[in-house]
Amino acid sequence: MTLTGGEPLLQPAFTAAVLRRCKEAALHTALDTSGFLGARASDELLADTDLVLLDVKSFDVPMYRKLTGGALAPTVNFATRLDRLGRRVWIRYVLVPGWTDDEDAVDGLAAFLSGLACVERVDILPFHKLGAAKYDALGVPFPLRDTPVPDRTLVDRVRVRFREHGLMAH
Repeated sequence: MTLTGGEPLLQPAFTAAVLRRCKEAALHTALDTSGFLGARASDELLADTDLVLLDVKSFDVPMYRKLTGGALAPTVNFATRLDRLGRRVWIRYVLVPGWTDDEDAVDGLAAFLSGLACVERVDILPFHKLGAAKYDALGVPFPLRDTPVPDRTLVDRVRVRFREHGLMAH
């Protein structure tokens, strides 16, 4: 059972109750989160979580703020806490040309993650425009309409950067 969203930690009591019931039913549990609200997750909630899918938007502080409107520190703190608690973590990194492909930011994230024993893998998720039609249907401008999807060379370059830090990158 994977709890995703939006952001499941917007409702930590509900999320904790669902995870607890799933564990009682012997179901594997996963929490898909940005980690920004990780402080809302109790140790008990995390004990009932078999796997955390942690979405890290960027490791560059100004870019993270531009992308999310929030601060990077809560996500970094949550990742560190997950490591301390021994929770299994898969990192999800959306690769958006011109936004999240900066080599220094990728290297910074890879260096940070390589110091966390809990990180089992890093999934590089190439940006796509599949949601553009939903924006059109709602009459809302799609902010990344003119952003290209990453080519194979860029995706491979970023995967190699994570692998150079000893991480399993897909």
